[in-house]
Amino acid sequence: MIKNGTLLLINKWLLKINLMASYGDRNKRGFKEDRIFAWENRGDSSLPLMEFLINMRPDSKRGDIKKWMKYGHLKLNGTVTKAFDAEVKPGAVVEFNSTRPFPEFHHHRIEIVYEDDDVLVINKGYGLLSVPTLSHKKEDNAYEILRNYVKGVNPRNKLFIVHRLDRDTSGLMMFAKSEEAQNVLRHNWNNIILERLYVAVLEGNLEQDKGFVKSRLAENSQFVVYATDNPDEGRIAVTHYEVVGRGNGFTLAQFSLDTGRKNQIRVHAKQLGHPIAGDKKYGATKSPIHRLALHARTLRFAHPVTRKDMNFETPIPPKFAAAIRRQMK
Repeated sequence: MIKNGTLLLINKWLLKINLMASYGDRNKRGFKEDRIFAWENRGDSSLPLMEFLINMRPDSKRGDIKKWMKYGHLKLNGTVTKAFDAEVKPGAVVEFNSTRPFPEFHHHRIEIVYEDDDVLVINKGYGLLSVPTLSHKKEDNAYEILRNYVKGVNPRNKLFIVHRLDRDTSGLMMFAKSEEAQNVLRHNWNNIILERLYVAVLEGNLEQDKGFVKSRLAENSQFVVYATDNPDEGRIAVTHYEVVGRGNGFTLAQFSLDTGRKNQIRVHAKQLGHPIAGDKKYGATKSPIHRLALHARTLRFAHPVTRKDMNFETPIPPKFAAAIRRQMK
């Protein structure tokens, strides 16, 4: 029974046996395989994590559940959580590792937002390459950092690149963790990705409140992307924009993409006559927040394996709002 009359429909508990290993004990004699229990909230309302677990583990003591939280035995939607009041929303999945704590990931420029057996979603900080490049092979990048993390959990684990963010663009991006997910994303990207929203601070006051830019984009030998009318030279790119706020000689705008060309938003902002603040490569002369003022705010997609609707959103960076001297949500 569920407290307060709330009806909660839960899958019969699922027991997963993973060949996961703790960082130091992988090769030691007597290593135990992880026993992971998973429950999904199939109800219509949210519950605090503690209450949810009491309902799922009625024979467990409250003190034991608190210890599981304290020592990292619990994941909520793929991320280790230690907050007893964390919100378990409808559709959320809670995992309990009865063998050992889940490995935790810490990096000052990468936050893991969601992780399961097939996908990994992160919030990348600016100034970090998302993937390795020919000209920066030895430089830290999100892919190599995360690949080391998943290999540390289990040497058999893999990580696949499915898209990228520019080094100085912050925000949400995704990697595949299984070949099945990689193949689905690679061949059905436009159908799988349901929404991608970016926010940017533009130089000057953008006159129209909303609109779109459509042009062919090509890249020269200096790796600079440019608009062209030559159909044999460029590929069509479409970017929609909407003004969020104006002030202090800048415009805060939101962008959505119909296509995913390299530097697309940056080039189209230049075409509008309002380059992104801090983007010297594409004509900016001002940098009020001392970085490229572009952030991938929203990522929504159909899960490549389960087809579940996955929606992730980050706040507008406070410095972006400060640039136009206005408080934004």
